[in-house]
Amino acid sequence: VIDFAIENPNSRIGIMAATAADVRDTCFEGESGLLACLPNSFRENYNRSLNELWINGSYIKGFSAEEPKRLRGPQHHLCWCDELAAWTKMQEAWDMMLLGLRLGDDPRVIVGTTPRPLPLIRELLKAPTTVVSRGTSYENRDNLAESWFTDIITKYEGTRLGRQELEAEMLEDMPGALWTLVKL
Repeated sequence: VIDFAIENPNSRIGIMAATAADVRDTCFEGESGLLACLPNSFRENYNRSLNELWINGSYIKGFSAEEPKRLRGPQHHLCWCDELAAWTKMQEAWDMMLLGLRLGDDPRVIVGTTPRPLPLIRELLKAPTTVVSRGTSYENRDNLAESWFTDIITKYEGTRLGRQELEAEMLEDMPGALWTLVKL
């Protein structure tokens, strides 16, 4: 997002998360949020109360997926959707975001989410224009507290939840089903 804003002056970028607090606390102010990735000179251009940030003339605005109608009107060159699988109004918010993703020659969306087998996520994974990049907790180990990693791996490794949350696997089978899916 930051690279896009710097390389594309005067662009409009939407940031969406499940709640307004998630937009602020994770996407803007989190340990790996936008502000943590910026030089100090850009941080003064952040308006916390409005979830807005200006970089190189580019306007970055945060939106809550709880209020999809707030996306009527704003238009973007790029959108970042954080934890799509956690949005309570997923389809409505996604649709409103897409309707405003209409600026520039090649508008794009970046989605970061747990791979839950939800209809929209399945649809996105099948789309020919989707590029998938997966990362596991094992690959991110250098950025995690050793005690967290040890405790969580001990508790969840090999479980359904662990496969989904630690290994970024989308689980299509149903626990307790009479038949299981077989990958050919």
